[in-house]
Amino acid sequence: MVKPATRPYSQYSLDALVLLGQLVREARLAKALTTSDLAARAGISRALLQRIERGDPGCSIGAVFEVAAVCGVPLFEADSRQLAAHVARQGEKMTLLPKAVRAAVAGVKDDF
Repeated sequence: MVKPATRPYSQYSLDALVLLGQLVREARLAKALTTSDLAARAGISRALLQRIERGDPGCSIGAVFEVAAVCGVPLFEADSRQLAAHVARQGEKMTLLPKAVRAAVAGVKDDF
């Protein structure tokens, strides 16, 4: 399938990206980090960091989240304990799914 030349984004999404980019920039400046330093810490290029700070919707969400985490920009209201508990509950939900959907568990080799 051919990737569309342009993708439509809602104004809400575009505003959220710009806001997140501004928060990243403010956090970077508050920590006295240069764009090169932050890009190196996040494992991305300086150009990608500049695109994130501008609110470019074409940036990888993983890169955006990593930059926000390195800067200390909170992405969710929940603290890390609540997030870990949520992830644990997701594992409990997997037990309710049929066996065909769950990942196969390696069997125990107990033949001596």
